[in-house]
Amino acid sequence: MITKERLSDLVVFGGTPAFQEELHVGRPNIGNRERLLRRINDLLDRRWLTNNGPYVQEFERQVADMLGVRHCVAMCNGTVALEIAIRALGLAGEVIIPSMTFIATAHALQWQGITPVFCDIDPHTYNLNPSRLEEMITPRTTGIIGVHLWGRPCDVEGLSEVAQKHNLKLLYDAAHAFGCSYKGRRIGNFGNAEVFSFHATKFFNTFEGGAVVTNNDELAAKIRLMKNFGFAGYDNVIYIGTNGKMSEVSAAMGLTSLESLDEFIAVNHRNYKQYQQELADVPGVRLLTYDESEKRNYQYIVVEIDRAVTKVGRDQLHELLWAENVLARRYFHPGCHRMEPYRSYFPHAGLLLPETERIVKRVLCLPTGTAVSPRDIRVMCQIIQLVVTRGDEVRDRLEHRAIGELHGHSHERL
Repeated sequence: MITKERLSDLVVFGGTPAFQEELHVGRPNIGNRERLLRRINDLLDRRWLTNNGPYVQEFERQVADMLGVRHCVAMCNGTVALEIAIRALGLAGEVIIPSMTFIATAHALQWQGITPVFCDIDPHTYNLNPSRLEEMITPRTTGIIGVHLWGRPCDVEGLSEVAQKHNLKLLYDAAHAFGCSYKGRRIGNFGNAEVFSFHATKFFNTFEGGAVVTNNDELAAKIRLMKNFGFAGYDNVIYIGTNGKMSEVSAAMGLTSLESLDEFIAVNHRNYKQYQQELADVPGVRLLTYDESEKRNYQYIVVEIDRAVTKVGRDQLHELLWAENVLARRYFHPGCHRMEPYRSYFPHAGLLLPETERIVKRVLCLPTGTAVSPRDIRVMCQIIQLVVTRGDEVRDRLEHRAIGELHGHSHERL
């Protein structure tokens, strides 16, 4: 690891990368390997690898108990979980969602012939703005999907009020919010259902997996049928379905991860507090904060870059960090409405999304998790501080370099 004290130390200006190995935003957390391998050997000995095995059943029980919900239905991944929940709720026509989310939120609708209607976000929380919802409702609207972005809960009361007033279903994409709470209640208890992702990049993972949680008995029963082809016993299909089952090996990883959940969160919280301290006096760089009176998983370290102050834009800082092997992510640039097929379907959607358009150009997620050390954080923040305090010079040198490269390519074509 190399410290950076001068601009010439930066890779883009001729220096050596600060880190030999890449630092990732979501490098997987690994729990107790011995316990995991014991579980894997056990399931191999029993030769029960899938189809609602004992590890899946135990995993569902433990997650439901932890969240205080009646039902947890484990799935092969979060996207399929979202698709099945959407279908089980009978959503059709149009469903209102934020554009400031991972593309799977929109695709899970479009894949089933449902039109995602993009609504703007609150300028302070970056979650779906309840005050903007009603103007997006049409006679074809059947539901709302709120996203607890970066684990910071939506305005549950605001969304619920609109949903009830217009008789709309309310589903939450809680991919970022496992282990978090809202006014003392665990995420998972709100709306008609909530969907989690346990992908390897999440702080809590099952290798690959997800779940739908709900307190609605009838909905849970329907989802269980749908994730297993509609089977209600041997040779008895009573409902249309697909294959959304979680495997035993994924559940074994999930149970092992649950045993280390508090440790993972403690490391994330430690990292968050260090980032908070290291970046406190860096002008134009604002760390998004979490309400520490609630349960939080702290799995995303999000900074907002004010180019008017830093002189270096978010994208330029992103380029500089990647050159140093700091693989920061622009979650969720450029917004779903600017990705296909939505940018072709709704070319002017951005006119109704001014806050989304503003925020997607300013935020950057930095590496955290058990693979990131306090010294790693110190060096990353040192790089950011160096770039920002010399912002005018960095910007000029980057622009001069870009012009030189452009001329070089022009000469090559000649």
